[in-house]
Amino acid sequence: MLALLYFGREVLVPVMLALFLGALLSPWVRFCLRLGLGHGFSVLLVVLATLAITLGMALVLGSQATHLARSLPQYQSTIHAKMQTLRGLTIDRFESMQGELGRVIEPAAEPVVPGQAAAVATVPGPASSPATVPAAMSSASLGVLSHLLTVAWVPLQTGGIVLVVLAFVLLEQESLRDRFIRLAGGADLRATTMAINDAAERLSRFFISTFSVNTGVGVAIGAGLWLIGLPNALLWGALAAILRFVPYVGVWLVAALTMLFAAAVGPDWSLVVMTGILFATVELVVSQVIEPLLYGHTTGLSPLAVVVSAIFWSWLWGPVGLVMSTPLTLCLVVAGRHVKALDLLTILLGDAPALTMPQRLYQRALSGDAQEILDDARRYLKRRTFGAYCDTIVLPALQFGRMDLERGVIRAEQLRVLRETIVTVIGTLGGEGRTRAWRKRPQGVLSGENIGRQLRQRREQARGRWQGPLAVPAGSIALCMSMGTDYDDLTTELLTRVLLGLNVDARHLSPDDLHSFDDEPHPELTPGAVALIYLVDTAPEAMRERVDALAVELRQRMPAARIIVLCLPGLLAPSASDLSACPHVDAVAGLLEEAAQYALPIARQADAQAAA
Repeated sequence: MLALLYFGREVLVPVMLALFLGALLSPWVRFCLRLGLGHGFSVLLVVLATLAITLGMALVLGSQATHLARSLPQYQSTIHAKMQTLRGLTIDRFESMQGELGRVIEPAAEPVVPGQAAAVATVPGPASSPATVPAAMSSASLGVLSHLLTVAWVPLQTGGIVLVVLAFVLLEQESLRDRFIRLAGGADLRATTMAINDAAERLSRFFISTFSVNTGVGVAIGAGLWLIGLPNALLWGALAAILRFVPYVGVWLVAALTMLFAAAVGPDWSLVVMTGILFATVELVVSQVIEPLLYGHTTGLSPLAVVVSAIFWSWLWGPVGLVMSTPLTLCLVVAGRHVKALDLLTILLGDAPALTMPQRLYQRALSGDAQEILDDARRYLKRRTFGAYCDTIVLPALQFGRMDLERGVIRAEQLRVLRETIVTVIGTLGGEGRTRAWRKRPQGVLSGENIGRQLRQRREQARGRWQGPLAVPAGSIALCMSMGTDYDDLTTELLTRVLLGLNVDARHLSPDDLHSFDDEPHPELTPGAVALIYLVDTAPEAMRERVDALAVELRQRMPAARIIVLCLPGLLAPSASDLSACPHVDAVAGLLEEAAQYALPIARQADAQAAA
């Protein structure tokens, strides 16, 4: 395949250029059709307009380049003076370059012996007859003309092929699409149509937006150079617009050439500095502000893929391949999105994350990279709540670990690292890592296997056995009770931290803690202090029986409290039992954030009391 692309580049390059130009010009053909013009006349009009604009730009740029070439000798003294200045600044530090710099600045002239010069002057030469001089001039002109035709023949040939193919592409656009659908996937018209529409939409958005942005950059650069007084500003602006199609480096190549020319033109270095500031300002504003606002970097390619594709296609097809590298790679990524066999291209070249956020957290936790998990979490928490983070990322990631643990594929060392990392992450995000009791925790805390219990013990070290005072306002406490498994304990601890983040006085207890509480006197306990009771159950087996039995006991103890059940069965576990019909259950929630909504009245009451 690579050999076909390489040896067939003489044919493939013009055809690909025509196809891409067809994607860029097809909206104009449709615009002419909406005006009531015929299809053939619309194509002819668009092609002629494109040809006229291209020739006009070539003539203008050619005249600018000719004027630049003619004006270069008058800048010789300025170039010589600045090279002398640079030589004086660098000669002490770069003595090894002194000889090369001297030959560039002051090329040595071979001495001429006076006697030899006189002898050469007196040696009679063959007299040129008037008839031979025009013949020599005519021969020289023909040689120059032949050289120019030889140099220009390849671009003219390529341009002619592109123009002809472009006309037929625009004329038979619908037919070409139907043929490609039949060739690529006639048996599955839906998938093929989706792939073609996706590719056409992405390519059209890429071409139109990139062409518009690059044209604007060229205009801004040209106008800025004209304002600061640099000659041939139109030429440099046009080069900036054209070479900006080369990813990442094109505009900076033009900037380097323009600054070099500014150094030759200006008597001092101010023109060079202003030129560099102009290019840097325009490029930074466009790349960091305008482009994200216009099309949000939605081409679907990763930055590394853009660089690698530029290197690959430039090696394969030369400068034209460098310019077409992004759209060509974009077509490959779109194909990988819709063709299962090419899915590898989407993974390698696309900008979509290779791992989902839960998978990423689980992988980083297995590696013990808590800091990277925290960095990702902080970026997520700028947009969403901690409850949403736990629902969408933490709990699914922990369920991956739960399934691997049940299958026995996690080694003991990996399990230890996983537990320590999860404890560190949840503790840091919960804010308790800043307390003195946390920093003085005994080293043996991490030796246990129950992560939820470890996190709860840390809060007990900071706030006491019952995680806070018992003399509190009535209806201000939310009890979060685990149904007993390790995963229940961890989920209950997460729910407790979500509620604490909402300024709710949440306490994490187990059913055994209720019996321990009854065995101790608590005269400071405020009657009716508990307003909400959460029952957290993540195991679907016999869920209804366990929850109903505990709800009956809690209703007898605290009749005024509302009982909310949080049901979180595993990813691959059967659906939870229907608990809405349990007589002692007030509501059922399936997400931490959903369960936290029931505690908002308590949070508002706490805020009002704090304000008073």
